[in-house]
Amino acid sequence: MADSLDEGAAWCEHALGVAPGPGGEHPLFGTHNRLLAIGSPAFPLAYLEIIAINPVAKESQSTWTSDRKRWFDMDDEQLRAQVRSHGPRLIHWVARVPDLAQAAVALAVHEIDRGELLHASRATPSGLLEWQITVRPDGQRLFDGCLPTLIEWGAAHPAAAMPASGIALQSLALRHPRAAALAEASAALGLTQARIDHAPQAAIEAMLTTPRGAVTLST
Repeated sequence: MADSLDEGAAWCEHALGVAPGPGGEHPLFGTHNRLLAIGSPAFPLAYLEIIAINPVAKESQSTWTSDRKRWFDMDDEQLRAQVRSHGPRLIHWVARVPDLAQAAVALAVHEIDRGELLHASRATPSGLLEWQITVRPDGQRLFDGCLPTLIEWGAAHPAAAMPASGIALQSLALRHPRAAALAEASAALGLTQARIDHAPQAAIEAMLTTPRGAVTLST
């Protein structure tokens, strides 16, 4: 998450040695992004999303209101203040699932409400990109961001059309005081790529190989 896309792009080039590629606008929540392919054998089709609130988004065309917040806690004032003061930061991750409705039911068995199943889309040069995604009305990430938002892509996956960046995601680590419950939820979703450890403070760590060497992004 960045305070602005320009700031996020500058951070990416400075920290990772590569400028992010183009992205698009999300009319549903008044945000926009830029993207960078970071796929690897362990994480095929993975990409880094730099996302920010779009200052010129038209609220009349969006769903966010006083009762429905933006996704990924982007309306949380404390989080916005941290990003504004300290710069872009890793805040969350999103996991692709083959059947979103089934995945939501699997979490409900563990008394976890991952949120509504929303249809979303954005225009791209190669056509309309469509997906379904779980978003709570309060916009909250769960387990302090360690439990992913879930997504089911339509006919096209955005990373398939992204050029190679020279960056690869090598490992994803999740640390949380409720590690056992987080592991149970992850297992119910069939998510095994991320290492889950117990820790007094929640954290997400993504280790990347980049043109500047190994870089670890952490919440």
